[in-house]
Amino acid sequence: SVLSRYENQITILSDYLEEFPETDEPVWILGRQHHLNTDKSKLLLDISARLWFTYRRKFSPIGGTGPSCDAGWGCMLRCGQMMLAQALICRHLGRDWQWEKHKKQPEEYHRILRCFLDRKDCCYSIHQMAQMGVGEGKSIGEWFGPNTVAQVLKKLALFDEWNSLAVYVSMDNTVVIEDIKKMCWFPPQSSAVAHSSAHLHRSALGRNKNTAGFCSGWKPLLLIIPLRLGINHINPVYIEAFKECFKMPQSLGALGGKPNNAYYFIGFLGNELIYLDPHTTQSFVDLEENGTVDDESFHCQQAPHRMKIMNLDPSVALGFFCKEECDFDNWCSLVQKEILKQQSLRMFELVQKHPPHWPPFIPPAKPEVTTTGA
Repeated sequence: SVLSRYENQITILSDYLEEFPETDEPVWILGRQHHLNTDKSKLLLDISARLWFTYRRKFSPIGGTGPSCDAGWGCMLRCGQMMLAQALICRHLGRDWQWEKHKKQPEEYHRILRCFLDRKDCCYSIHQMAQMGVGEGKSIGEWFGPNTVAQVLKKLALFDEWNSLAVYVSMDNTVVIEDIKKMCWFPPQSSAVAHSSAHLHRSALGRNKNTAGFCSGWKPLLLIIPLRLGINHINPVYIEAFKECFKMPQSLGALGGKPNNAYYFIGFLGNELIYLDPHTTQSFVDLEENGTVDDESFHCQQAPHRMKIMNLDPSVALGFFCKEECDFDNWCSLVQKEILKQQSLRMFELVQKHPPHWPPFIPPAKPEVTTTGA
């Protein structure tokens, strides 16, 4: 255990020594603005609070006989984990929660971290994601793209009763407001009266739990929008709108990178994107006896990497989190104001009604699973 911690720290320090330049330009990180010349330490604290998932080695073989290390193929899965973990932190701890080394953290934090450990029984582990990817046409050990990882998270979230997220992955660059509202109201209510009653009750009580322990009313929304922003390179016409997404209070950043090299983009400075890089191989970390996790290797404690936005591969996926319905309504108005009205060539469409030529929208439900001993 001591040796693995030492190895992890050596790897972290050797890879993360890139400093921010001296500049008056603001830095945007997941909906928060920072100024390097006045609060650089606050910026670095904000970045280090994000959960950082990297390649790991020496975990139990995936599927019993598969790989026990994801170096070389798991980077997009790790980026998907980081985006989802940020949504869970916003859900349980709030966007302004900060992590500090050796400081006691709330139980919800440890519970979030346990969701992502490299064990087959953790709901968003590399094991679960790789095996769920088989249903998306990806064999275990094969590289994922942004859309595939989004589809995998959408399926895995159906089995996660504690977080009770509604995961919506947009199709054909189109976000449908009607479909999202249908999916997020829980339990499903068709009549306007029931909807109005639940809304009033939720407004009065803040959070209305039913007897099963679920929040009735709005299920927290993880919205993922896979996009193609060009053919071989990103089209410059999209750059300002892409950067605008990182300014939104609902921002979970973006999944993307370069061909076969995935990064988790969390913000920007000028025309440089700021990202967390999963391409560091650390040793597997397991639960400790008291149910907590030695979490130091799950936080990037140095200035993160940056890349010029024009070097971004055009295949990306934007992420947003809306804890309440009012957060989603606010996101819709921001999209209309900041992204759609100013663009001649739009990054994506936001429509009120389900397109009539599309198949009917059926909110995803937990499938009936029959075990075969596998």
